[in-house]
Amino acid sequence: MTRQSRAPKNSTQTTGVPEKNLGVLLQRGGEELVLLKASDRFTVKPSNKAAIEELASSIRVQHHGPIARTQLQEFAVEPQHRDEAMRAARNHHDVAYASHVYYLQGNPETLIYLTDQLTIQFIPEVEEDAIRAMAAALGLQLLKSLDGIPNTFIFQLTSQARENPVKIANRLMVRPEVLTAEPEIVVPQEAHYRPRDDRYPQQWYLNHNGGSMLAAGSHIDVEKAWDITRGKRSIVVAVTDDAIDLNHPDFQGQGKIVAPRDFKDKDFIPLPGSKSENHGTACAGVAVAEENGSGIVGVAPGCALMPIRTTGFLDDSTIEELFDWVVKHGASVISCSWGPATVRFSLSLRQRNAITRAATKGRQGKGCVIVFAAGNANRPVNGTIFEKGWSKNVLKGPTKWLGGFTVHPDVITVSSCTSLSKKSAYSNWGVNVSVCAPSNNAPPGMWFAKTGYIDTAPPVRVSLPGRGVFSTDQVGEAGYESGDFVRTFGGTSSACPVVAGVAALVLSVNPNLSAQEVRQILEQTADKIVDRDKDPQLGQC
Repeated sequence: MTRQSRAPKNSTQTTGVPEKNLGVLLQRGGEELVLLKASDRFTVKPSNKAAIEELASSIRVQHHGPIARTQLQEFAVEPQHRDEAMRAARNHHDVAYASHVYYLQGNPETLIYLTDQLTIQFIPEVEEDAIRAMAAALGLQLLKSLDGIPNTFIFQLTSQARENPVKIANRLMVRPEVLTAEPEIVVPQEAHYRPRDDRYPQQWYLNHNGGSMLAAGSHIDVEKAWDITRGKRSIVVAVTDDAIDLNHPDFQGQGKIVAPRDFKDKDFIPLPGSKSENHGTACAGVAVAEENGSGIVGVAPGCALMPIRTTGFLDDSTIEELFDWVVKHGASVISCSWGPATVRFSLSLRQRNAITRAATKGRQGKGCVIVFAAGNANRPVNGTIFEKGWSKNVLKGPTKWLGGFTVHPDVITVSSCTSLSKKSAYSNWGVNVSVCAPSNNAPPGMWFAKTGYIDTAPPVRVSLPGRGVFSTDQVGEAGYESGDFVRTFGGTSSACPVVAGVAALVLSVNPNLSAQEVRQILEQTADKIVDRDKDPQLGQC
């Protein structure tokens, strides 16, 4: 049954789910996604650490480790023993919750973890007593209300619950007093772009006067903007990423760093934890590297940097905490060079609300400017492609691609172009893209949790000319390259902080602009690139 006539702006309409599909159909963001159970793993929520060791030794399972940002622990098991092991886990006195691990039909490389929480939006007429009675009948405990959406609450399963969150949500969706019911899922964040080419260390993308592999106008012509402003410290650019090396000389300066946060290690020092956490350092350099007489210069060198290390997962709580932090601590622009490690990702009600809240309530009601990278698979941010030729048939047949974050109406989605003023071969595309910005050129690819990074199909068999982006790297031997800089950064990951830096320059001149006004300025003043070359992968112009 549908409820379109009375559903408010933030609600999601859907129809009833057949009984046989109650446990395998995920309704989320207006999408219906078919879940399939992974045969070789499951998760539990233990009440103490001793239970983890006891389970691993008593029911023939191997402990894989915790699922970040949750209280879930993942266990591997032989497929023939999975159901038996799950029954034993559910009957264990120190296990509060046990769940299958899932993957999406048609996308078996992306694992989906189901937490014990649900978000439920009720019609305005429902009173608190009725909500609590319904929750008790279903074995749910009210945790908190959802700020920004009326009559919407977050619930948690208790030991009295007799069904998993997917089934409960689907049953709720046919009740007349419920507008939306969504279980919380945890999806890994896609691994970051890694540069392939080691050439051309110049910052051609800011300004150039021609040269090898440099087409006229392929830069952002930033020197003309710098004649007006190089950015003000009062304008803060939040770079949300894997980690940022704050020891780099190009991030030094009085007032340069504002409100650092590490959501992964739960502290305030978002430094790299390994030699491979380089992505955020390069992104931050592109946007706001300090002008100090050496090294490089960011698009908006005078602006402040809010360095944020993310968890690497895209559950509801992670997105809420991330955007709430940057809004609370004064971010003007939020740069997000990341996305889901799946081809089809719908934002949950809570995730959509977190972005909307930042885009409308941030900056004392003027809204934060939110910028997302379009992605590097050479696929639509929202559309269907007939897939064939993928390694091991990871994808095949009609496949719907949906970026989630990149189709949110309050987001500036950024694709990328090359130093030759052509579309980058890997860049995602579609009507939801606001602008493109200069970056490198490379074959399209996609990262999945089970395969790692793989090229999208069909393979590109022609050369892909274009220069790489020169930016900051981890200091010393760690990082993309030895030394303090990377010569070959790229992807829409690099294009995104270019646009974030330009937005910061705009706000430095007029901080009273709303986020929507900044977006309109960027879209209306950007040069139009007409690339008549055939797509080197898909063929069409």
